[in-house]
Amino acid sequence: MSKENIKELHFSDQALGAVMMALQKSLLEQSDIVPVLKSFKLADNGGDLVVLNPPVVKVNHGDMETLSQATTEE
Repeated sequence: MSKENIKELHFSDQALGAVMMALQKSLLEQSDIVPVLKSFKLADNGGDLVVLNPPVVKVNHGDMETLSQATTEE
């Protein structure tokens, strides 16, 4: 593949948010992030990369308490 055939794309704020949500999800669930990233459906939005299927992070009440305690202890 030559450089002339490559279209340069950049992460949009939405795509960066999707990556960060995937990271949060993998940390909270103690799971591998790779399958989540590989499942991303990507689109070009005028040179900005967007994720069409960003991950959903579900947090229950107990998780929120744990996260709150961790941030207040620092």
